[in-house]
Amino acid sequence: MAGYKRILLKISGEALGGSAGFGIDPTRSREIVGEIVDVANSGVQIGLVVGGGNFFRGVNAGDSGIDRTTLDSMGMLATVINALAVADLIGAAGSEALVHSAVGMEPLASRYNKRKAVAALKAGTVVVFAAGTGNPYFSTDTAAGLRAIETGAEVMLKATKVDGVYDKDPMRHEDAQRYEKISYSEVLKQGLGVMDLTAVSLCQENKMPVVVFNLNEPGALRRAVQKEAVGTLVS
Repeated sequence: MAGYKRILLKISGEALGGSAGFGIDPTRSREIVGEIVDVANSGVQIGLVVGGGNFFRGVNAGDSGIDRTTLDSMGMLATVINALAVADLIGAAGSEALVHSAVGMEPLASRYNKRKAVAALKAGTVVVFAAGTGNPYFSTDTAAGLRAIETGAEVMLKATKVDGVYDKDPMRHEDAQRYEKISYSEVLKQGLGVMDLTAVSLCQENKMPVVVFNLNEPGALRRAVQKEAVGTLVS
């Protein structure tokens, strides 16, 4: 079975923080980037959305006295920091990368432009999408779904720290059962927390399949791209 030709990969900011989950852990970040570059060098076109939780999670700062819109703007800036770091590491690892920001960040990053982003993908450049959707009240999961749809990705790959979608939290329940496949409707009905509800609904409406897999499993990204049975398929 032929693999995907164009994907949108979503990784969390915490993944870049390594075991501490904060800041950018050089060793772990290079490991993650190494797998991305390996896939990119095989000819797969990669769009990438990185969260910002290793620096700031606005949703967890609701009691700070700072307005929600401002908090979300701070979270967007955190994703820009991560995008710049990842793009630089991708370049150092031997592949081309370009950062597109949903908000004006020149000269640090280009302003997001669909036509230019797709052209870069076709040229083999990894396009790192930063600053979410550019709007408050939307998560980076929603941004990932949006960019996947806009750029014509065949699938959205959501990298997590668990190997798929479970009927309950596998970290707290030993009897949690993993789904190999599940529908968007069931995810919404059961409130499974795969992604926020807006992101799931967006992918459902636009028939964008989502594969949830464990980023900490070596080679899992390549296997997911090759359409092997990795994680959980939401469709």
